[in-house]
Amino acid sequence: MKEVKPKTWQGKLSVWLNVIFLIVIIVSVSLVALNVLSFDDTWWDVTVNVFVFPIIALILGIKAITKKGDNSLLVKISICISILAILFILLHSLFISD
Repeated sequence: MKEVKPKTWQGKLSVWLNVIFLIVIIVSVSLVALNVLSFDDTWWDVTVNVFVFPIIALILGIKAITKKGDNSLLVKISICISILAILFILLHSLFISD
């Protein structure tokens, strides 16, 4: 049976960084959808800094799998979320001009 929870601290930190990232982004976008906040406000500049979390989570997740042997499902999902976030950053930079 495959393990779901990570065993190493790198794997656990990778998962938690992505959980925090997703919560902050979901709350921020929800507040914009409810017209409580606007993308033109300064809060969005602070929120965008959370995109550092998936980059760190990707590095830690890969390290947990390759060097520590942590093959848990949550670490693999964390790596996938990190890759998608990094792809979003790159594609946003290429195709949207602010």
